[in-house]
Amino acid sequence: MASTGQSQSLKRRDAPVTREGGDQLTLTPLGAGNEVGRSCVYMSFKGKTVLFDCGIHPAYSGMAALPYFDEIDPSTIDVLLVTHFHLDHAASLPYFLEKTTFRGRVFMTHATKAIYKLLLTDYVKVSKVSVEDMLFDEKDINRSMDKIEVIDFHQTLDVNGIKFWCYTAGHVLGAAMFMVDIAGVRVLYTGDYSREEDRHLRAAEMPQFSPDICIIESTYGVQLHQPRHLREKRFTDVIHSTISLGGRVLIPAFALGRAQELLLILDEYWANHPELHNIPIYYASPLAKKCMTVYQTYILSMNERIRNQFANSNPFKFKHISPLNSIEDFSDVGPSVVMASPGGLQSGLSRQLFDMWCSDKKNACVLPGYVVEGTLAKTIINEPKEVQLMNGLTAPLNMQVHYISFSAHADYAQTSTFLKELMPPNIILVHGEANEMGRLKQKLITEFADGNTKIITPKNCQSVEMYFNSEKMAKTIGKLAERTPDVGETVSGILVKKGFTYQIMAPGDLHVFSQLSTGNITQRITIPFSGAFGVIKHRLEQIYESVESGTDEESGFPTLQVHELVTVKQESDRHISLHWTADPISDMVSDSIVALVLNISREVPKVIVESEDIKSEEENEKKAEKVIYALLVSLFGDVKLGENGKLVLRVDGNVAELDKQSGDVESENEGLKERVRTAFRRIRSAVRPIPLPLPAPAS
Repeated sequence: MASTGQSQSLKRRDAPVTREGGDQLTLTPLGAGNEVGRSCVYMSFKGKTVLFDCGIHPAYSGMAALPYFDEIDPSTIDVLLVTHFHLDHAASLPYFLEKTTFRGRVFMTHATKAIYKLLLTDYVKVSKVSVEDMLFDEKDINRSMDKIEVIDFHQTLDVNGIKFWCYTAGHVLGAAMFMVDIAGVRVLYTGDYSREEDRHLRAAEMPQFSPDICIIESTYGVQLHQPRHLREKRFTDVIHSTISLGGRVLIPAFALGRAQELLLILDEYWANHPELHNIPIYYASPLAKKCMTVYQTYILSMNERIRNQFANSNPFKFKHISPLNSIEDFSDVGPSVVMASPGGLQSGLSRQLFDMWCSDKKNACVLPGYVVEGTLAKTIINEPKEVQLMNGLTAPLNMQVHYISFSAHADYAQTSTFLKELMPPNIILVHGEANEMGRLKQKLITEFADGNTKIITPKNCQSVEMYFNSEKMAKTIGKLAERTPDVGETVSGILVKKGFTYQIMAPGDLHVFSQLSTGNITQRITIPFSGAFGVIKHRLEQIYESVESGTDEESGFPTLQVHELVTVKQESDRHISLHWTADPISDMVSDSIVALVLNISREVPKVIVESEDIKSEEENEKKAEKVIYALLVSLFGDVKLGENGKLVLRVDGNVAELDKQSGDVESENEGLKERVRTAFRRIRSAVRPIPLPLPAPAS
């Protein structure tokens, strides 16, 4: 389903074309619109609704941290797709699943689901909020786990006509970009992604298909990342110099994600510097051991470098790093390096250590990832003189603060290259601060100077409306597809619609290509009739060409078979019954027989016809010829029987000869010839019994 991202441009999709008058597609950011945090994007098209991500805002607490769920009706959402486990993309999921009217289906990758439970359970435990502000508890998390379904990378699923699949997104273990296809209109939602391969993660893939809309993160705007090897050198140099001077190093980081990348760097650096072996490194998180178990489980989802290392030893079994579950277990004597969560320094172990160390100038705080507005981590980047501690007191900020970004988000170079290869006609920017997003939009406009690309930066709750004329195409499958029909040839089959897919198949293939199957309905009707059964036979023979007499094996009563479609059976002296398998033709024949029988029953005086009184076929034929002759005279006037047995018609000096048996007409006047042929065909079909096979009913 997907390529691994060779550098070649995908062809922009020619259809469907965006224009007024088509079906309306609506996109609404419920979070991450001109902000970073509480990612949640609502999409509606052709009666189908999709929600991308369901996060919280790390700078807020309680209901204020949620996306704007009041703007939508959760009960109408068909599918919820979660790109990765970070709190700003997944942490409102238990609330949404357990405390709203949402009844749709939820999907994420295997690794995301495994880490989601660990991360949110820890989030509930360390959150310093009142009971009233608690959005959910561990029971809600456990119940939500039962509702979450998993999807493999490149696996295509179809839910109520919504097709979707996912690509590797880089960023963190299990992160996915989702491609959604509704009625042929494709929307790519990148979530957080990175096109740069690091020590353990693959780079984000380039989708094989160019979407009609790309909803893409804009976290770093027009900024460019420093080359990875330079970032790693700065990172290790700051740490080495700080501990050489007797200081402590605090690295605030989320428990999962960038933390594992940084731990790989530190463990390798310590292994190469024996002089540091007496300096402890702590991975301070209640999740430390559980997290590492998950990462060891999903080694095969990582890049080739890690998989090769795993052939010899597990790279996530660190030799120089120890877990630290709580501040009580920490012996703060001498230099040390502690990586602690959360990354924003809002609470928890990272905040406790910050409060202990922030006043000592020998210490350092290294911020290794993107910092969100409203958090303490964002505040200390500007190096204020004082900071407020968790106990409400203030303390001087003397420790060194270093911002060395290892954030696995795309920078401008990655974003512009990705979009140039993808060539989407519509770009929706989300997950970025308003200023950065605005600068990115302006620079992208210069990149796509042809004017055929729309770039939109909606705010939260601001809907974007687009119009698409999606194609409707029915494909023949099974037996009907075994032979290519000739031009003008009619192909008959059953049209099966599933979601927005149309297929034409033979009735016998219905059970093969769908969950449907064919069946027969046998109909039976009993009619009061006390006349002679032979009357019915006589009348039916005047209408239908094939009427076969028989005898019922069980009762011995006479039966009639009309064109092998409807059986007329004498049940008693006062009743007859009709039996047939329901279909349009048989239903029509049975209706005519019912009408005929009821008409005979109403005739006065009562018609009694014995078999010997029924006119012979020869007499019926003579009567039919007289009717045909009379009708031709009424239409053409001068009609005589010629010596050769043909009828001679004279109209306005033109002569036509009609063969009564074959219906062939000879005349020098083509107009008269066609008039006579058509009239005779219609008259004969009206006065003679209906032949076998019966004609199909008019559509």
